[in-house]
Amino acid sequence: MKTYLALYIFLIALLIQNHNTFLETEAVRTTNGGFITTRGVHFMLNGSPYYANGFNAYWLMILASDPSQRSKVTAAFQDASSHGLSIARTWAFSDGGVTPLQYSPGSYNEQMFKGLDFVVAEARRFGIKLILSMVNNYENMGGKKQYVNWARSQGQYLTSDDDFFTNPVAKGFYKNHVKTVLNRYNTITGVVYKNDPTIMAWELMNEPRCTSDTSGRTIQAWITEMAAHVKSIDGNHLLEAGLEGFYSKNGRQNPGFDVGTDFISNNQIPGIDFATLHSYPDQWLTSYDDQTQLNFLSNWLRTHIYDAQYVLKKPLLLTEFGKSAKDPNFSPYQRDQLYNLVYNNIYLSAKHGGAAAGGLFWQLLAEGMDSFGDGYDVVLSRATSTANIIGQQGRRLYQIRKIFARMRNVQRWKRAKAARRAQWLAWKRSVKPIGN
Repeated sequence: MKTYLALYIFLIALLIQNHNTFLETEAVRTTNGGFITTRGVHFMLNGSPYYANGFNAYWLMILASDPSQRSKVTAAFQDASSHGLSIARTWAFSDGGVTPLQYSPGSYNEQMFKGLDFVVAEARRFGIKLILSMVNNYENMGGKKQYVNWARSQGQYLTSDDDFFTNPVAKGFYKNHVKTVLNRYNTITGVVYKNDPTIMAWELMNEPRCTSDTSGRTIQAWITEMAAHVKSIDGNHLLEAGLEGFYSKNGRQNPGFDVGTDFISNNQIPGIDFATLHSYPDQWLTSYDDQTQLNFLSNWLRTHIYDAQYVLKKPLLLTEFGKSAKDPNFSPYQRDQLYNLVYNNIYLSAKHGGAAAGGLFWQLLAEGMDSFGDGYDVVLSRATSTANIIGQQGRRLYQIRKIFARMRNVQRWKRAKAARRAQWLAWKRSVKPIGN
């Protein structure tokens, strides 16, 4: 009898210890380690739903390529981390021009690539996940126009920048760039990019548009081909197309744009793991007042959150939004209104387990970067009211992650308890009483 009692006490103590271990495990790991994956409409990290606040900083690689400017990259990540920002979207391209990553097709600037290595390493140090975009739709930093010009220099007869999406030579140049970036060995961390969980996702293109084919067939075919190409090289990371969220010409909610993309069909392509959305009502509805723009934004967000959850059944990230200080009669209060509207819609979806997982404002700058300002820039130490709103959203989404992680830990503990009880009962049945 004493033997049974001692064993029983030991097992109870073991269960209590395991219970405390599960419940005291940090709900959201401070390193943000592990690859982000998807499960239904949720991003997942370490087995729990992942929600996060984030920012854009296209300039990170450019500044990091100059060792004397790297402190600004570090400062930006440090400021971001202290305000609960844990996703950064930036460019993994600079095609031709004065600060190239790619001088010409297949010829790379090692100093610029080392700048990108530094960006990945610093993001890792501050627990920030990266979304890396592969090419621009626009001429800034080269874009599809540069690829078309490179193809022309190889004897291709091309009449439009949109030939980027269909010409085999231009597509081959792009595929080679993707392969080069994914297989890049980081000279600082020693980890090949395609094996580094610091990177959350690849983006095929910043805001793909093909106005020469508004039927959508050209973009649909290009995304399909390039998604398969990325996935053939890298099975670890998520992939998104870089879409703004416009629907086909017969779709609803488009603010007067017909650019050859479709939020539904483009994001249903195999290999596209989550949907993206951009929103600039001050650019899209320039002749309307602020309230009308905010009303549009509210409908724009709700429509896409609904479609992501019930039609696409994939997670949604608002990867660009903002309010320009160059708008007529701008005040920080107007920007704060817009940020609050965006963040509240994301939070309401997230806390009910919905598809909206986070928002990335355009754009974060560090101190001493006024020349990079475009009106949408936010320096957290200066824009105090906006910074407070950003920080509050980070805390709210962090709490949601903690709740989901604790729920998962409780469920794991209950399963472990049930398994140990079953083992105990099986052992008890197998023991023959002494004296029989």
